[in-house]
Amino acid sequence: MAQFQQSRVYGARRFLRALPTLMIIGGLVFDLATPAQFTAVPLFAAAPLVAAPFFSWLTTLVTGITATLAVLGLHFYNQTADEVTAYTEVFTLITVSGLALLINTVVRRSGERLASARVIAETAQRAVLPTPADRIGGLHVAARYEAALADAFIGGDLFAVQETAFGVRLVVGDVRGKGLEAVETVAVVIGAFREAAEQESSLEGVAQRLERALAREGTRRDSLDAVEGFTTAVLGEIPRGAGIVRLVNRGHPEPIILYANGDLEFLEPSRAALPLGMGDLEAWPDQAVEYPLPTGATLLLYTDGVSEARNAAGEFYDPGARLSGRLFPGPDELLDALVDDVRRYTGGGSKDDMALLAVARPAEGQPERRRTVPVVPPA
Repeated sequence: MAQFQQSRVYGARRFLRALPTLMIIGGLVFDLATPAQFTAVPLFAAAPLVAAPFFSWLTTLVTGITATLAVLGLHFYNQTADEVTAYTEVFTLITVSGLALLINTVVRRSGERLASARVIAETAQRAVLPTPADRIGGLHVAARYEAALADAFIGGDLFAVQETAFGVRLVVGDVRGKGLEAVETVAVVIGAFREAAEQESSLEGVAQRLERALAREGTRRDSLDAVEGFTTAVLGEIPRGAGIVRLVNRGHPEPIILYANGDLEFLEPSRAALPLGMGDLEAWPDQAVEYPLPTGATLLLYTDGVSEARNAAGEFYDPGARLSGRLFPGPDELLDALVDDVRRYTGGGSKDDMALLAVARPAEGQPERRRTVPVVPPA
């Protein structure tokens, strides 16, 4: 699906790049095939304007000159070069070509600023939300961040994985809100997690450290986030050499374990809990829940950009139903398939960002090929 969309975009761009030439040729054919009182000047005038955003300044200039010479040549051919109409049309083409050159200059400078902003955004993403290594503590790790908006690089979703003295610890979360304040909160959560993951002996202690960090962050804000800000999150811990994973779920979508035989299981918390940052509403002790994570199994965590994605009929995406019975060579292939499937399901119109993290415990003889099953088309 993604390749098909890229092919369509590439084809559209090729057509737009050929459009100025087609306009000039079409104008010549129209003018030669119709009586003298009909004119194709609008086509000639549009050619440099269409060229301006897609070509260089020099190419735009050449297009404008070509269109002007074409109009002038037609008047000589029709023996109307000494008429007022000829002077008016040539003056019009010169003026429009000048405007096209101005537009080209503005677009080029805007493109340079956009490219600079894109580099800054990519650098900020790597600094705030770095991609984890593919091997951590003997586990295979993969992560994806898929922005809902084109050219967006980071939002309010987050993930982090860290090897500690207590095992591999991880977090996946979703900050309430959008924009720079959400990104700031992401930085606070990840920074607090990395410090707490190294220092706290229990996963419950890590969760409480994040709670306090968000409480401090809320006190310095004057916006709505100061009183209504929160972050849903799942904290995980995979001890070395143990076939288990411990989880603390603070109001986040339930993680999934995908087993080596194609079965899967949702990891439900023992009790519902409020998201991080809402501890002033109710106080309770966090309690990590232990689940088996045998060799060959993969732990999948995701944000609600996956579970709340909708198809054309408004039906929610069900990751359990879509992944059940499928085998993947590794966590990278799992996330690639899941992201592509969500895009197909929504028709490419996902309304929310997606953060995904997959952690696999490798096993000998694990299948190297994915066993495909029919994918239910979007309704």
